[in-house]
Amino acid sequence: MNYRRLTPSMSLLLAFEAAARHESYTRAARELSLTQSAVSRQVQTLEAQLGVRLFRREGRNIVLTDVGRLYLRELGDALAQIRSATLQAVAYGSGMGTLRLALLPTFGSTWLLPRLSRFYAANPGVQVHVHSRIQAVDFTDGEIDAAITVGSGDWPELVVHPLLEESMVVVASPALLAAGAPVDAETIAAQTLLQVASHPPLWANWFARHGLAPERMRSGPNFELTSHLLQAVRSGIGVGLVPQMLVEDDVRHGHLLSVGEPIPSKRTYCLAYPSRNAVLPSLKAFRQWLLTELGG
Repeated sequence: MNYRRLTPSMSLLLAFEAAARHESYTRAARELSLTQSAVSRQVQTLEAQLGVRLFRREGRNIVLTDVGRLYLRELGDALAQIRSATLQAVAYGSGMGTLRLALLPTFGSTWLLPRLSRFYAANPGVQVHVHSRIQAVDFTDGEIDAAITVGSGDWPELVVHPLLEESMVVVASPALLAAGAPVDAETIAAQTLLQVASHPPLWANWFARHGLAPERMRSGPNFELTSHLLQAVRSGIGVGLVPQMLVEDDVRHGHLLSVGEPIPSKRTYCLAYPSRNAVLPSLKAFRQWLLTELGG
């Protein structure tokens, strides 16, 4: 067996893997900073070396063949292992190294970042590079080592450490509810209701929980970020239903008024990462610090 045929060059493999993920030479070329024709030629060279067709044409689009789909699955895991090995080498070569951490923006600004100085004091050899992510984190490109995100925690392809169970609480500007009337469910129901666009229908659940007719809801603006919603609440635009842990300091300092009892959301904040990253010294240090910080 010709071992050269079994070990194509990395440039050919990267061109195929990017084209296969996108099923597009154009998007693969943009990702790899190459021309479309260069990516196409590299894929053709790889097909000739392997003696199989990896793509077929459907009009102006390219579609993986069955063997191409199989090759992508196996190759993706292999490239991820190579990237992980490289990260480990870099980390060991520079002490503890760096951690590329994806965070929900408001969680980062209100909970993690105010505490991060304690991590640096205990781990002076580590740098944490923070990347804001609203949507689910994609670990396949190797650009993120770990993420703190919120959800069910049922992600079998990842190592998951539950951190905090999420509870939602109604918050309002003290000035908005300063008329002296009792602040109860009826009072809140009469306000403009603000919500984060990506969240489930929280207010509908809240109305049902308090036995209020849904047609009484006065829906207000939606926001992409919880931090923007909270600023709108502070400004008196309306009331919000937000994670309790994100507003504890504002409530404590009197910037916001918390109304009623917290409601469990059935979601959990988790630290999650691919198993291949578990050996990273920077991630080991951060994981241990984070779980200790939370009393885990």
